[in-house]
Order: sequence, then C-alpha cells, then structure tokens
Amino acid sequence: MKFAPGNPAQDLQLPGIDGSVFDTTTLRGRPYLLSFFRFASCPFCNMRVHELVSRFDEFGDDFSIVAIFDSPLDNLQRHATGHHAPFPILADETGEAYASYSVERSLLGVIKGIVTRVPTALKAVRRGYIPTTIQGHMTTMPANFLIDRNGIIQHAHYGRDEGDHLPFEQVKVFSFS
Repeated sequence: MKFAPGNPAQDLQLPGIDGSVFDTTTLRGRPYLLSFFRFASCPFCNMRVHELVSRFDEFGDDFSIVAIFDSPLDNLQRHATGHHAPFPILADETGEAYASYSVERSLLGVIKGIVTRVPTALKAVRRGYIPTTIQGHMTTMPANFLIDRNGIIQHAHYGRDEGDHLPFEQVKVFSFS
C-alpha cells in the first residue's frame, strides 16, 4: 500500500556511510525529507544528492534530509562518501525500508528515464557519476516523502521514472513550514 498525506512515517534504523546506525526517531520534532534512491552508482540519484548537498543552505536551520540507497553499505561508501553530505546517507541492503514504504520497481520507468532524461544523464557523466557497479535493484524507482514535526507524511511522491524526484522548490517551501 502506497503512503499518502496523513499517514504516520515509519521509524527506520539503517547503517550510514559514516559507519554508524541512524535512527529516524532522532528527527522527531523536526521536518525532514525522506528520500529513497536507486543503487549507489545511479547517475540520476547522485545528481540529485549533489543538488541537495549544494543547495542545503537554502533550507531552514531546523530542516533535515535522510537519503537511503538500495545498496550494500560498502558499495554506498565507495560511491557516496565524496558528496560530504550534511545529512545522513544510509544503506538498505535488504530492502526492508523500501518495502515498508512501498517503494516501487519498474523496468518501464528505467527505460522512460533513459529516453527522457538524456541531458541529466550527460551532466551526471561529466561530473563522474558513472554506474560502474550496480549493486541493488536496477529497477528501483525513487520515492520522496515530506514528513512534518509530528512524524506525519505531508507529501508522498513515488517516482514515475529513474530520475523523477519531488521538485527542489517544493521541498524548499516545505522546509520553512
């Protein structure tokens, strides 16, 4: 069952690229973006993380982001440590968090992303985001959830293709609510 506005967010505990285990309950009382990505070397995902990191100062001081990848931790560390993110980047090797949020998989979504997002893919390759190792599910689609201070989902966005994320400006507006 897909999540919708008004649903309570699920608590998650996952390993982070820094080696610690991150628990989303530490964010209670703060609004945050919970963002599910594809495999660790996904060019579209790394471009999105790059955007979130480079524009993080545009969010309110109380806002946070949690990024989760469909990847083993060692592979995620190889591909995501270079982002130097001011927010946790987590690995979900077993897919339990993806299942608990009903994150979808779609071969058609992969094909659609390849065909319709060529400029983003080229930009990602120029930045060095090349899918050299695909560990995780190739067909995982992104999903984004805006969660309020009370742990309630205010917006649920299930990506229709491999590069379909909640628009940055929508996240920014929510960060100040």
